Amino acid sequence: MRLFLPWLIGALAGFSLAAPPALGREVVDASAPQNVAVTVYRDPSRGEGDAMNVDWPQGFAMISETRRISLPVGRSTIRFSGVAEGMVAVSAIVTGLPGGTIEKNRNADLLSPAALVNGMLGNRITVTRTNPATGAQQSENGIVRTRADGGLVLQTAQGYEAVRCAGIPEKLTFPMVPDGLSAEPVFTIDTQDERGGTYEITLTYLAWGFDWQAHYVATLRDEKTRNGKMRFRLMSWLSILNDNGQSFANSELMAVAGALNIESDYEGLAEPPRAAPLRLTCYPFGSTAAGSPIRYPPPPLLPAPPPPAMMAVASEDSVIMVTGSRRQEKLADFAMEAVEEALGDLKLYRVPERVSVNAQGMKQVAFLNKQDVEGEYLYVASCDPWEEYRNADASAQPSNMLLVTKNDEEHGLGVAMPMGGFTLFEPHPTGDLLVGEEFLRDYAIDQDVEIALGNSSQVFNQCARVGKTDPNPAEGQNIPPWVTMKAVITNANLHPVRVRIDAGLALQWEVRGLRGTRLKDGKHVAEISVPANGEREVAFRVRRVI
Repeated sequence: MRLFLPWLIGALAGFSLAAPPALGREVVDASAPQNVAVTVYRDPSRGEGDAMNVDWPQGFAMISETRRISLPVGRSTIRFSGVAEGMVAVSAIVTGLPGGTIEKNRNADLLSPAALVNGMLGNRITVTRTNPATGAQQSENGIVRTRADGGLVLQTAQGYEAVRCAGIPEKLTFPMVPDGLSAEPVFTIDTQDERGGTYEITLTYLAWGFDWQAHYVATLRDEKTRNGKMRFRLMSWLSILNDNGQSFANSELMAVAGALNIESDYEGLAEPPRAAPLRLTCYPFGSTAAGSPIRYPPPPLLPAPPPPAMMAVASEDSVIMVTGSRRQEKLADFAMEAVEEALGDLKLYRVPERVSVNAQGMKQVAFLNKQDVEGEYLYVASCDPWEEYRNADASAQPSNMLLVTKNDEEHGLGVAMPMGGFTLFEPHPTGDLLVGEEFLRDYAIDQDVEIALGNSSQVFNQCARVGKTDPNPAEGQNIPPWVTMKAVITNANLHPVRVRIDAGLALQWEVRGLRGTRLKDGKHVAEISVPANGEREVAFRVRRVI
């Protein structure tokens, strides 16, 4: 996972900052956000069956912040600190200003040791050296003469000196923060106000580095419905991911489901600001200007890199370890349930309470809780006219097993179901046991929901051609012959089961003699019942479509 830690730069050992001077009248800082709304959109390139990439999310969010600002008379620049590092600056809109927006800019550099050095080029700073033997410190002024491109040279009273190449502890103190640097990402706009005053304004923008997905957990219940079908509880969670280094506290959170037509390259447009490190390498160690009072061996090597869940920020004097593991809240801690709303042809899920969307974090919110859903197991027997029927006991294959229901209120649902993972549990005296997992596509209201659960160990079938007749036309004939098919299904369950016979694609085969045949997903299908501990045999005919 990407980890941006600009707020730690000021804590690097060996560097300290004096308070910056007051900004001029023409530059005004907007207040911290007073009201925040975060609307998260799924990765538009993530297809059906693709899980969310938690290490590199490629969805986006629309962020709306309400802030207060006091403007002077005339033209001024407004600074918005703490915007998302994945901000798409070209998408930003500011409303509530009497003079509108004249110009907008995204600051490219964050406050960092290298940025401090580059910003102070040609200016005085203070270098403090510590005698390791006595602990005494001695400070003097120096002028920065080079940029932070691998080494730092100061001009002092003794001459030109390469910093930290004398083998003794040295600390640099900067009298100010150069203009344009901030510890947080900054967005600025220019505006014009003829009267001046205090206003409440709204900043709205798109930001890269978000994503979300649903996950459904179904648990079968012991009792059956009056028509013999099963009941199950269905719970679903929205997992919302923020990979930016900024948190959005006490925000109104929403998630949008559906496929959007996105033409812009948000990742390319949202180039995050840089916090460049300062790397000083010197060898051999020794005098550069006045010389080192004591000779020291080269410092020991830094420890091996930490695991991926941690990140090291290093200077010559210390190594700061920062945990970057993603926080994932316990599902049981959430009592709120997202509310579904229509958004054109899309669906919007609104969290009813304000929550904090944490930096580098994942938020989970319940959005579906149905206690009495009606469904049943359905078994699928696929037929192959090219294969010749053989002994049923030797050639029978396990049937594919589906959990089927209908997304309507009559079956206990009737809500839009965005794509996501699905897990099914079945009750057992020792506790709920896993039955299967699958990935669901998007299901609209009133659609048939069919969830594949793998192969059955109780229902077997063989469906193939009877006899030697080839489905292809005989030599000299243009019309293919009708061939007889035979399906034999066995059921080892203690209850009857429903089996769907898949007779082939409608574009490839004609079908006759199969009672109840209908078209589903471009295939000829028919459904039959097989008795408990019994067998069912079905015969029909097919012919190739040329």
